[in-house]
Amino acid sequence: MGQIDRAMSLISRRGLLGALTAAGALTSTCLAGPAAASPRPADRAIADEVRGEFLHAWNAYRRLAWGHDELLPLTGSYREFFAAGHPVGLTIVESLDTLYLMELDEELDRAVRWCENNLDFDIEARFQVFETVIRMVGGLLSGYHATGSRTLLDLARDLADRLLPAFDSPTGAPYRFVNLRTGEPSGPDNFLAEIGTNIAEFGELTRLTGDPKYYQASKQAYQAVVDRRSRLDLLGAAFDVETGAWQDTTATLDPPVDSFFEYLWDGWRLFGDQDLLAWYRTLSEAIFRYQRETYGGHLWFKRVDYATGKSRGRVQSELTSFYAGLLAESGYPRLGARYHDSWTAVARRYPILPELVDYTTFAALNKGNELRPEYVDAAFHLWLKTGEEVYRDRAYDYFLRVKRHQRVANGYTIARDVTTTPVTLGNLTSAYWFSENMKYYYLMFADSPRFDYQDNYLTTEGNVLRGIRR
Repeated sequence: MGQIDRAMSLISRRGLLGALTAAGALTSTCLAGPAAASPRPADRAIADEVRGEFLHAWNAYRRLAWGHDELLPLTGSYREFFAAGHPVGLTIVESLDTLYLMELDEELDRAVRWCENNLDFDIEARFQVFETVIRMVGGLLSGYHATGSRTLLDLARDLADRLLPAFDSPTGAPYRFVNLRTGEPSGPDNFLAEIGTNIAEFGELTRLTGDPKYYQASKQAYQAVVDRRSRLDLLGAAFDVETGAWQDTTATLDPPVDSFFEYLWDGWRLFGDQDLLAWYRTLSEAIFRYQRETYGGHLWFKRVDYATGKSRGRVQSELTSFYAGLLAESGYPRLGARYHDSWTAVARRYPILPELVDYTTFAALNKGNELRPEYVDAAFHLWLKTGEEVYRDRAYDYFLRVKRHQRVANGYTIARDVTTTPVTLGNLTSAYWFSENMKYYYLMFADSPRFDYQDNYLTTEGNVLRGIRR
């Protein structure tokens, strides 16, 4: 590609202002919060800073918790995420494509060798299907795309095969848990996010292997729920996969529902399934009609009764801030921009975002912060879609806040109370921090030659299933 073609590609991807900024011709002022007074550094400097902070935590994990699921940085120890006594290297698997994109090739080789030599899913233990799909299957698939290691793909397929018995229910929606060795499912009362958030990973397995069973299982799970929507086209939050009865009739975008809607759109986008698109549009129209409201000048999505549309509460989870990016991706960019503005207004009230707020007052109902990626996830996707610099400004501002308040000697850690001074810290580096947060920050400023900024797809866990250049 010639110099002119590269310049035009950069302009089309980021917008004119972004192209000039990336070239060092302009700087931008951070607009998102209280630390918004100084110009933003050059993009390369920010990318290098992000990479350095990733290594700060990665090296601590390697030193103190290698092979185990998650680092406990304050005590210098570790914990297993899925089953006590059964580590599956969750942080390693979650980091594979991030290591590749950051060009940390020596670390990537070490991580891939560990997976190839140590991962074995013949485990006599109950694993949560949803978390296993998005973290382990998705991480192995993105690792395969980054490295070409056939072993990683084989491991992803073996693990998915061990999860499939969970989908053998009377309705076709999956049980919450399955024993990886015996295939015995359990947990018939399941949540919408856990029922629907698998079609990207399972669909990708079908695409790579040619075996339709993975995609078919995912789609039948969606149909089981969508077919039982109310006359208002609203869904409840929890579902009995054996009887098909709603166990929680609250229509919400908050957990435990959130990514159910995300993967409807993603399934259409990745695989061109018209049914998924039709379901997404039908359910979205109902959300806009019964849940969307402007309160205090800000856009929010209230909780309502799925049968009547009557309000059940004006609270919102930080995890739901991802929806701003999904709205922009799926054809509602103005709504996406407004919703991200709402969360930016909350961010101005706190050093870092709390887990749950009453959006009528911005009061923190859950004062913790689990190193969540959703606010920056939305900024990343809004920037990819619109090219507007405000989203990179907000992301960099938030990166600085997290660095200021959650960085510790052994990496980064969660917070127990964001309303205290200083912030009260917990003791956990969530594995998704390596897969999501740092990847979004890095890609927004690195202009990575290993990532296709125009044609890409990242899962709800930040795993790149489209767009890796190898």
